[in-house]
Amino acid sequence: MIEKILTVKNRAGIHARPAAIIAQTANKFKSEINLTRDDATVNAKSIMGVIAMGAGYNTQMTLTVTGPDESEAASVIESLFESKFEEE
Repeated sequence: MIEKILTVKNRAGIHARPAAIIAQTANKFKSEINLTRDDATVNAKSIMGVIAMGAGYNTQMTLTVTGPDESEAASVIESLFESKFEEE
């Protein structure tokens, strides 16, 4: 299991487009991928779940990845957050 603290760096936060990018990317992996904010945990493979997190600018989330390709999955998801979902 891999856990990483991620910060939403794009000014618009996680709205429909970034949520879709996260879910589409997560669905490429076999591992279980979850995002946690406060007490809420969602499956990162669910667009609606990711949107429902209501993560705005500078929100911190915990990425948890468990499975056969967890290392690569965690790295790729982290790079999405670092690149501001290519919005800026």
